Amino acid sequence: TGKQNVTHKSIAILPFKVMTGSSEDNLGAGIVDDIVSYLSKIKELDVKSNQSSKQYADTKKSLKEIGDELSVTSLVTGTIRQIGNRIHISAQLIDTETENTIWSEQYDKEVVQVFDLETEVATQIVNALKAKLTKQEQKDLSKRYTENVEAYKLYRKGRNFWGTRTKESYDSADVYYKKAIELDPDYPLAYAGLADLYTFNQKGLSQLEAIPIAREYAMKALSLDSTLTEARTTIAFIQFQFDYDWKGAKQALQKIIRDNPNYPIAHIYYGSTLLYTGKIKEGINEIKKALSLDPLSPVPNYVLGRSYYYAHEYDSAIVQIQKAITLFPNFKTSYVTLGLAFLQKELYAKAIDTFSKLPPLTNDQGNSGLYMLAYSYALTGNLTKAKTILEKVPNEFRLQWPLFSSYVYVGMGDTDAALTQLEYAYEARAIGMVFVKAEPVLDPIKNEPRFKALMKKMNLE
Repeated sequence: TGKQNVTHKSIAILPFKVMTGSSEDNLGAGIVDDIVSYLSKIKELDVKSNQSSKQYADTKKSLKEIGDELSVTSLVTGTIRQIGNRIHISAQLIDTETENTIWSEQYDKEVVQVFDLETEVATQIVNALKAKLTKQEQKDLSKRYTENVEAYKLYRKGRNFWGTRTKESYDSADVYYKKAIELDPDYPLAYAGLADLYTFNQKGLSQLEAIPIAREYAMKALSLDSTLTEARTTIAFIQFQFDYDWKGAKQALQKIIRDNPNYPIAHIYYGSTLLYTGKIKEGINEIKKALSLDPLSPVPNYVLGRSYYYAHEYDSAIVQIQKAITLFPNFKTSYVTLGLAFLQKELYAKAIDTFSKLPPLTNDQGNSGLYMLAYSYALTGNLTKAKTILEKVPNEFRLQWPLFSSYVYVGMGDTDAALTQLEYAYEARAIGMVFVKAEPVLDPIKNEPRFKALMKKMNLE
């Protein structure tokens, strides 16, 4: 079963069912998100991420099956109904082994009391699980980021749009966060939300343009609340991704994990910094921790597979990424790493088949089939075909993704051109540059003086 490493106080909160007659669907999801984030800060609890729990919104599975799949001993289920300005919630905590109810409660409050309601539910869950709280954790349970319920609803809408990760959804998120800030100019989460629109930006900006904007919004959030996990994590991301300050990022992420042990993104970033700087085994363990907190979400499933690939463990990479693709066939980045792992095993036909499932050109972190196909044909020795495919990539696109051009030149055996493209990618702070030391594609050129000089500039020597 999935419960080999279950801790006694492991819990997931399933999406609350929104009852008919409700005037606000979004509020219910927001309440669940907030309760999860309250509980996540409690060190004695092992709290599964919302991303994974959301997979069970309309499930026919039994609570025991869900408990096994998420490796938890207890689940919270509930219903929510909003009528006018009142909100009715019924919640229960259930033992997944026996399906017995450990605790249940009904709440009826005005919508303006929604924050009191969240604190009350979270506190009662903690008590029912008999978790011991530190003074700081007690304080965190009643923390407020805004008193303005309308601003809060707008922020929640923004977060929902952000989660979809398209250019259009980012634009919508931007609008909602800014409306939230109009209603409450001191709302730190809304600024943290804006910052996250610019880290993996979909706005067609270069990283040199986008990251300073992200940094500014994140610092604004931290000026309003210096403990805000989301903004601290964004700053740590910028430290390694843009500043190449590996040491500073690692220290920041270690502290975030100490304060908030159930935050999967911090484990992913920390594991990645370890991996990129050569601490392979420790990095993979940290990524596994992220996956255990968020087992049914695309990113940790993919990142674990990618980590095996960087560790030159190609068989494990292939198994894990195929698992990720089965769960999330639309998460295109998985196909890039899967194809690259096949190439390392000289399974050229499989690689070419995998890369042909990618869109030919997209702005999404270079998930571009053309580059990968050109690289594959170069490796098989068909340089004519590789060049023909590379010529199909428009010039402005090539300027935007020099990192992937360098792969093609490595495949063609043109070391100089490959290094020139990598140097461009460094100057542009291209998003993939952080993993060049670990990237097996570049193994043939890693002893070149120009490559070593680049590693030195990136503090990776």
